[in-house]
Amino acid sequence: MSKPDHALPGEPHVARRDGQLWMEGASLQALAREHGTPLFAYSRQWMLDALAAYQRGFAGRDALVCYAMKANSSLGILNVFAQAGCGFDIVSGGELERALAVGADPAKIIFSGVGKTRAEMRQALSASIGCFNVESEEELDVLNEVALAQGQRAKVSIRINPDVDPKTHPYISTGLKGNKFGIAHSRALHAYRHAASLPGLDVKGIDCHIGSQITETAPYLDAMERVLDLVESIEAAGIPLSHIDFGGGLGIDYNGDTPPAADDLWRQLLARLDARGFGDRKLIIEPGRSLVGNAGVCVTEVLFTKPGEDRNFCIVDAAMNDLPRPAMYQAFHRIEAVDANREGAPLRYDVVGPVCESGDWIGRDRDLNVRAGDLLAVLSAGAYCMSMASNYNTRNRAAEVLVGGEKATLIRKRETIADQLRSESVGD
Repeated sequence: MSKPDHALPGEPHVARRDGQLWMEGASLQALAREHGTPLFAYSRQWMLDALAAYQRGFAGRDALVCYAMKANSSLGILNVFAQAGCGFDIVSGGELERALAVGADPAKIIFSGVGKTRAEMRQALSASIGCFNVESEEELDVLNEVALAQGQRAKVSIRINPDVDPKTHPYISTGLKGNKFGIAHSRALHAYRHAASLPGLDVKGIDCHIGSQITETAPYLDAMERVLDLVESIEAAGIPLSHIDFGGGLGIDYNGDTPPAADDLWRQLLARLDARGFGDRKLIIEPGRSLVGNAGVCVTEVLFTKPGEDRNFCIVDAAMNDLPRPAMYQAFHRIEAVDANREGAPLRYDVVGPVCESGDWIGRDRDLNVRAGDLLAVLSAGAYCMSMASNYNTRNRAAEVLVGGEKATLIRKRETIADQLRSESVGD
């Protein structure tokens, strides 16, 4: 008897058909056979649907969505958002080159990050990017010096640290006074006066980003109130601000998480913006994880099952170098058998990789009915997996495919040892 089709929770474009996992119109099992494992597969439609929620929320507004490409900077992913009219939020000169490589409009590129080098500043000025989000008073002086040396004026927005708790993991909280990001709320007016006095800078806006994987509305509302208070003070000092940048950070469903929908969140925030008299301002937002996180799946093969005295281990060919979030953040990813048709009762396993670290685990205490050679799908792997992947243990980085309907396009070839060794030498 065939099993009923159904989409997985939080993954509307990953569904079971007669027990097998499919992404849109592509079989994950067939993709793994063709491209090998570990393999990242991404749903184009999921990304476009996630973007559409923001676009609905901003309907009729002067707003720019800049994809925060640190979440996943693969060219195939960037191209989806470039074709959809997005700008890009970058944090390095390398990310700038990636954005330009897919035809991004430089005027829609925002350069964030606490440690921009002079070379990166020159690179971004030469590309005529839209704005620098400046994160320290000393950076204002350096950027002014670099811009004057190139005969240019750098468009700037100052990132404010509002000291708002985003209620997320401490490693991805960025808006508390103990974090390294932004200029303290209490120093903001002083910083703006200084920026306005520098001939190489053109003050354009104000920026705030309080963290990542935020699942509540209240932190956004709190941050907005503090930012709007500052806008009033800054403009009262004679410094006009043409845009307000509220950053990103909206969470996704990893394990029954219930973040607000993007359109619902922004209806609430825009209502407050209107009530404060700022509804006509240009808005910039920088979502990352919420545009790609649930779009991605990592398919991995079971190498061995290993019973132990205290726990059982399911050893797979994906590892912490492919999926670093569990090791770094103790993060949860749902794990599903690609083929759920195997008979028999499941056992409880820790799903672990081959890397020589006890921290190399993908999931703990998972009930799975698997044996060597089976495939597992690690869900919600579209953000902060491939972009954080490494060659630890001299492991090759995985291949990536972009799925659109029944078509799956290889957007990154599997790395080879020759690729890794190409830029090295044995020395003298």
